[in-house]
Amino acid sequence: MDPGETGFKIIEVISGFGHENVQAVHPSTVEFTKETHLSKEGDCILVVSADKGLTELSPEIREALKNSQAKITIKIEVGNLCEEIHAHGAQHLSLTHPTEMVVRKSDYASDRTLGVHADKAAKDLSRELVNKLKNPQQKAKITLTVQT
Repeated sequence: MDPGETGFKIIEVISGFGHENVQAVHPSTVEFTKETHLSKEGDCILVVSADKGLTELSPEIREALKNSQAKITIKIEVGNLCEEIHAHGAQHLSLTHPTEMVVRKSDYASDRTLGVHADKAAKDLSRELVNKLKNPQQKAKITLTVQT
């Protein structure tokens, strides 16, 4: 099926880790990064040492994300906890940042933007999940599901 077609669904999995400086208090964004270091200023970052950046997502999912009708589900699994963020694709996404993925509540897009019009930002996530991610040994699994 072509990512431009209605009814198309594609899934991609990203793995990463927590970090002692995870705060997840940003009111409008949440971020996953390939970077290994996290300062206290990175208050939207939830996962570090991700195994993929935007440029490494499959061509099929990248094309699907650029569809304004696309619905994105970002499922974050940390141990036995799970949280979902729902967002939308947009024609104006460039998906060109090599290390960062940002999900935004607004429709603003930069080279780091994975999805827009999200129903949650970092501050809206379960504190139990966030606290688990303060452990640098804690693995996180992020499943992106894009439907058009």
